[in-house]
Amino acid sequence: MQGHTKTYLVTGGAGFIGSSLCRHLINTGSKVVNVDVLTYAANLQSLSDISDHNNYTFVQANICDRDRIAQILKTHQPDGVFHLAAESHVDRSITGASDFIQTNIVGTFALLEECMKYWQTLPASNRDNFRFLNVSTDEVYGSLGKDGLFHETTAYDPSSPYSASKAAADHLCIAWQRTYGFPALISNCSNNYGSHQFPEKLIPLMILSALHDRPLPVYGDGKQIRDWLYVDDHAKALQLVMEKGLTGEKYNVGGRNERTNLQVVKRICDLLDQMRPNKTSYFEQVEYVQDRPGHDRRYAIDASRIENELGWKAQENFDSGMEKTVRWYLDNTSWWQPLAAQGKLGERLGLNTEFTP
Repeated sequence: MQGHTKTYLVTGGAGFIGSSLCRHLINTGSKVVNVDVLTYAANLQSLSDISDHNNYTFVQANICDRDRIAQILKTHQPDGVFHLAAESHVDRSITGASDFIQTNIVGTFALLEECMKYWQTLPASNRDNFRFLNVSTDEVYGSLGKDGLFHETTAYDPSSPYSASKAAADHLCIAWQRTYGFPALISNCSNNYGSHQFPEKLIPLMILSALHDRPLPVYGDGKQIRDWLYVDDHAKALQLVMEKGLTGEKYNVGGRNERTNLQVVKRICDLLDQMRPNKTSYFEQVEYVQDRPGHDRRYAIDASRIENELGWKAQENFDSGMEKTVRWYLDNTSWWQPLAAQGKLGERLGLNTEFTP
């Protein structure tokens, strides 16, 4: 319909990637219904810029609550669903897998079921335009050797409870599309970084630990390689996949910025040495610690499909994105200081390999 303002339901919109997506969608003229249960990693302060916007609505709800999800869908009549609600920290999944199974697998199943019921009630034209985008990770592909890239056709080979649960969610979406014709599609992204990221993840943990004169824990030899993607570039990619992607298909989203973990930490320290000089280099706070069990050695995304078919390209390279990220944490102490006060600067998890029910 010409002139129709799209309404999108975003699950997990108070999280790191979800809040970036919500801000981007609002700023590009869409209506957003943010559904988030507000777990430990969610932060409504990340949405303060848009919280009073006429096109933004927040609903606190669990995606496993099918009655509540059905009510939200009926009330807000979304044109599409971005599914980002997930437990996402690998170390936490090693320490206790139960929440990952419940949210990432059972929650995705519940959401698929209710969205499919909703989709089936839509008028034909609305039904044809509806999309369900499952936002996934490159970790479902497992580990690469020194060479090669993950492609959309790469076989799944997850190593952790987290990546296994995300792989299961992907398989459910593909099955619902093939079995029921439900218009689902999948994006698999590389490691995200940027503003508003909960400080259990590598980059904010290193920044804030450095500023608090704490050790900078580097797992193993620090030579694990990841492809880094600036979160706002990812948000733009997700909108493109939603609007132009083909149902039943997958789109890999990567920044083409491969770095070892140690290189990432060194870059953070160099930037902090420039922006907030200390008596000695922050890199002297690096401390090598026991590696994570089953730690994948290398991830690298081939983003050719989304670049060539949908016209997306990452705008930030690693150096420009990291400079923006470090500057944001220095300039936004009011966002992270409450987390520091609560002791949430990344206590070590993931060394207990016994399953916690």
